[in-house]
Formats: sequence, structure tokens, C-alpha cells
Amino acid sequence: MQNFNLALLGTVATAERQTEFVERKGIGHPDTICDGIAESISIDLAQAYFEMIGRVLHHNIDKGLLVAGQTTPALGGGIVNEPMRLVIGDRATAECDGYRISTDQIAISSAKRWLKDNLRLVNPEKHLIFQNELKAGSPELTDIFARRSLSANDTSAAVGYAPLSETEQLVLATERRINSDEFKIEFPDTGEDVKVMGVRRDRSLHLTVAVAMVDYHFKEAKQYFERKQELQQELTHFLEPQLKELDQVQLEINTLDDPERGSGGMYLTVLGTSAEGADGGQVGRGNRVNGLITLNRPMSTEAAAGKNPVSHVGKIYNVLSHYLADQIYNSIPPVKEVCVRLCSQIGREISDPWMISVEVVLTANTSLSDIEPAIQEIVQKELAGMDDFVLRLSRGEFSVY
Repeated sequence: MQNFNLALLGTVATAERQTEFVERKGIGHPDTICDGIAESISIDLAQAYFEMIGRVLHHNIDKGLLVAGQTTPALGGGIVNEPMRLVIGDRATAECDGYRISTDQIAISSAKRWLKDNLRLVNPEKHLIFQNELKAGSPELTDIFARRSLSANDTSAAVGYAPLSETEQLVLATERRINSDEFKIEFPDTGEDVKVMGVRRDRSLHLTVAVAMVDYHFKEAKQYFERKQELQQELTHFLEPQLKELDQVQLEINTLDDPERGSGGMYLTVLGTSAEGADGGQVGRGNRVNGLITLNRPMSTEAAAGKNPVSHVGKIYNVLSHYLADQIYNSIPPVKEVCVRLCSQIGREISDPWMISVEVVLTANTSLSDIEPAIQEIVQKELAGMDDFVLRLSRGEFSVY
């Protein structure tokens, strides 16, 4: 492979470094809400295009913005003063081969369904105003989709890695636990807006967790702070059995709280998300495609959620780079850690990257020449199956937030 390069990433894997910083924005975080809705609209549009035209048409729904509303949280239950506003952008084909596709209706319906499925206290009909700004795409980019072989719509680079370190796994597991159906039955007073920051030093992990608490469950401040202690104990008991290489995990919840400040010293919300009255959100400002923000790893700044799944390499290569890294790590035992970089060139077929770079951390007594043929075989196989990969991506089989 002329466009392939293999090199050593170093001798120390991420999990073996002295410090590590990992963040996860939960499903109810304003940025994640934007990503989730953008991706949902893209998936629904792709399926509508398939059903009507037989192929995915030009669209990119990656310019979404969530404008915070206004609420007055209060012990015993507050009120919503002003709804949130969701601005949906940016491009979607509404006409092709004599067919008209109801892109506006698809976008709004998809957004409402995502909100109902993921934010149990948010009523899309009452708590949001939808501003749809989807427009037709440029002729040159739209024409890509009429060609037999899909080519890259951009010159763009992406990066992925494997495996997740223990710190990364625990940060991800913490948020998913809090937002699991099982947890919400036991702790219905927790909202979906969760943010987890993990800081590891040597073999000790410290987690700072922000959890939006739902105000009507609490009649007095004492009840709120007692519940926080119960949450801390529950999550600690959940995490400790999962420790492998780490010796301990410490966890703190809502560290801005202050019992002396009354309702102003508690993280209370009416709807379980800070988007109701504190923070706005935007597509691409949150988690990377593997669900994490990892400060010790290389990361792409590309907003993958909502991008077209069959030609936009900013989405395809970001997901594919992580997928390739997983395949390499799981298939080749001497590889302790792997980083995959892919670069496209606009107009070039997406199955033929402009450059492929693979960097590895290897076990002792293993050389690059020992594992290079196996790595090339994996890369070539996955690139040859690109048609199937993008089809799976268009159906939403890969999470991108």
C-alpha cells in the first residue's frame, strides 16, 4: 500500500502514563442534545431517501444550535418561564428525479422523537420552539451523489485509537449508569444532564460528577444533600468492583453546592437539563465519536453528528479510524495500543484515502515488521467493504456522540 505508513507510537501506553484526563458529557447535556438530534435527523433523512430514490442524497445536519430557555427552579417544584429554542441546519435535498421529500417534516418529527426518547421530563410541544433552517445544497456537492462511486466531499483528516484505558471506561460507565433506565427507577430525582470529569494520577482516579437534580422531588435542602450522599455511595459501590489496574476511585457530586446558600446552593432543575435555563448547546462541541473527550489522546475537532454518512469524510473517517483501531487491537495481541489517522482528498473515492497512518505501542520483543502484514490486511479489508460500512453508518449502527 503506497499510501500507508506504520510507525511506533512510543513504548508507554496511555493507561501507563502518570496522569490522565477524561470527560464525558451525558445525554442530557446541551451539546449532546444537539449531537443526538442532528444524528437522528440525518438517519431519518437517509432512510427516507433510500425508500424514495434508492440512495442517500446530499444532506448535512451538523450546524444545530440549542438556545437555553428560562426556568425558575424551586424546592417542591419550579416553573418554565420561557421555552428552549432549537435551530436546525444546514443542508438537505428536498427534490430529486421529480420526487419531493418533506425534509422539514422529517427534521421536526425526528427531533421531537429523540427528545421524547431521551429526556423524560421535556415535552417537545411545550418546552421547545423549533427553527428549521435546512436549505438546498450547492450544485457541485449535490452532484457527487449522482455518481457511481462516491467521492470525498472534503479534504479532511480524522484520528481514532484503541483500546479505551481503564479511566476512559470508568468515566463512560459512570454517565451511562446514571442515565440507565434501572438507575432512573431508583433515583428518579436525577436528570439526564450529567457531566463526568475523570482525573487519574498514577493508580488513583478522582471523578467529579455534575448531576442535574429535579426540583419537585425535594421539599427541603436537607433532603437534597442527604440524597447526594446516597448517590455518591451508590456510584462508588458500582465503580469499585470494576477496578482492575487502578487501586482506588474517589467521587464527588455537584461540588459547587453550598448548604449555606439555600436554593442557590443546589443544582436544581425543573426539566433535568441545564439547557432549560443556564447553558446553550451546539453540534460538535461535546463528545468525540467514541463518546469521550480525552485530553491525553489525539482528537479531531470535526463535528461528526448529522453529517452525511456516505460521502462526508469528516464523519466516515472519524468513525472508521476508531473502528480500524479496534480491529487492529483485538486481532493482533502484540499491539498494546494503536492510533489510526486517515486523510481524504476532495474528489477522491472514500475507499481510497489520500494517506493512512498507523502508530502502535508494542509488547516487548515485537518489531513493526512482525505485525505490518496483519495490519495492512485489516486496513485493506475494511476499505474494500466501504459500501457496507457507510450503509451501516447511514442506519445509525455506529454511535457518534
